[in-house]
Amino acid sequence: MSISNLATMTVSQAATVLGISRSSAYECVRLGSIPSIRLGRRIVIPRRAVDELLATARLDQAATA
Repeated sequence: MSISNLATMTVSQAATVLGISRSSAYECVRLGSIPSIRLGRRIVIPRRAVDELLATARLDQAATA
């Protein structure tokens, strides 16, 4: 199954999609910059949250260009 078809993704998968390191992704989760859900010991990130982060970044870039 492709990452784009998942409702949630792991922190590592989100890091790949966002183009950041795994450790940076965990730091963003810890700081609340990337919304996440803790399921026991597992952390998942809603796909919608990643999509919204990317959309916001695109809007910010367009506004400053």
